[in-house]
Amino acid sequence: MVNGEWPMSEVEAETHFQRGLKALDEGRSLSALPCFEKAYEMGKKPAYSSYFGFCIAKERGQVQKGTLLCREALEKEPENGVHYLNLGRVLLVAGNKEEALGTFRKGLGHGPNESIMCLLDSIGRRSRPPIPYLDRDNPINKYLGIVLGKLGLR
Repeated sequence: MVNGEWPMSEVEAETHFQRGLKALDEGRSLSALPCFEKAYEMGKKPAYSSYFGFCIAKERGQVQKGTLLCREALEKEPENGVHYLNLGRVLLVAGNKEEALGTFRKGLGHGPNESIMCLLDSIGRRSRPPIPYLDRDNPINKYLGIVLGKLGLR
């Protein structure tokens, strides 16, 4: 801040960021991407890199860069659940569901987050193994679960 006012570039960056958030809330991540990209280029705030990382992974398939940007944001603000949300979404785009679920749970450990809870609900919960006293990874449980699922009994 200079004389109680933000420099013009910070104001512009925040304007782009808010436009990106609005587009993302409306389900238009492709429209949000250039907004987050401009905000990130103008100011390297953790929120900018976190949302830019998610959009670049989802829309351009640049999962490694998206992961790096989200982890960078988490290093700077490890208590911010939104960064866990965005990193988890990048991991889902990458097809890494298990790590994404762990990331979402870590995010919830830093406080309630409606978006993370909705995502976890949409992903679903695993049902109990068909034979509970056997390990979930036991081939009998595995194939019995598949068969019961195909029969619609699970």
